[in-house]
Amino acid sequence: MKSKTKSGFKIICKNRKAGFNYFFSEFYEAGIALQGSEVKSLRDGKGNISEAYALDQQGEIYLLNSHIPSYKESSYNNHHPTRNRKLLLNKREINKLIGRVNREGFTLIPLKLYFKKGKAKIEIAVAKGKKQYDKRQTKKKMDWNRERARFFRRTS
Repeated sequence: MKSKTKSGFKIICKNRKAGFNYFFSEFYEAGIALQGSEVKSLRDGKGNISEAYALDQQGEIYLLNSHIPSYKESSYNNHHPTRNRKLLLNKREINKLIGRVNREGFTLIPLKLYFKKGKAKIEIAVAKGKKQYDKRQTKKKMDWNRERARFFRRTS
């Protein structure tokens, strides 16, 4: 799924299930430390963050379980598709995120992976998991909104 606008903003992939599974409280934009073959693969529009999450390791935040497929034109210099990738944030932001995750039981979920002015960025959210009854309520609300839109489309 590739889309490009005039502002140099190109979305590579989105985490569509995240809104159904989590409540979001804060959003952050972070850079990603990537290898050359990973950037080439992302520029082709390949990448998946649907099962990814972020954790802190030794005072830094890493993106785990994200999948960027190997770039086929890169021969011996290719990367491992599911390696841990370091997220580039300010020290103050890192400390704040680590505190929220450790003390308050939140988790860090990636929402979008995109290019902004030629740099690979990721939007992460501080999130709390939904219970089963919350998910049912969300599904009811989405179904009602869909039915309401159909009704108004038919009547107008």
